[in-house]
Amino acid sequence: MAYLKIGDITPYNRSFALSNTVWNIVVKWDYFSKKTIGTQFVDAVDSVSANIAEGFGRYHKKDKIKFYHYAKGSVLESFDWSEKAYVRKLINEKEYSHINENLKFLPKEINHLIKFTNEKLDR
Repeated sequence: MAYLKIGDITPYNRSFALSNTVWNIVVKWDYFSKKTIGTQFVDAVDSVSANIAEGFGRYHKKDKIKFYHYAKGSVLESFDWSEKAYVRKLINEKEYSHINENLKFLPKEINHLIKFTNEKLDR
């Protein structure tokens, strides 16, 4: 029997890659922009994959699902920071589109992960 690995989870892979994209953008900003928006944007998008990983590492189904819900909250927070960064001209149209295209898929993918966890795990 083959076991699921963290690298097999689509929303983890998508959110991990996106967090590195956002990091590579924000790291080039000036000090004020990094301090006010950048740090929180990076923290929010980093916490999507981090919460999926933490949930994946938990033993009980309820614990796993709790962290997957935290990840969904971080997706919404990341949308907000993306909007602010775009409106304040810290990211360009191409970066904004790329970030939001990836963010848009994550809630559905995380919901699928929650459903899978609910159906496949006994406890």
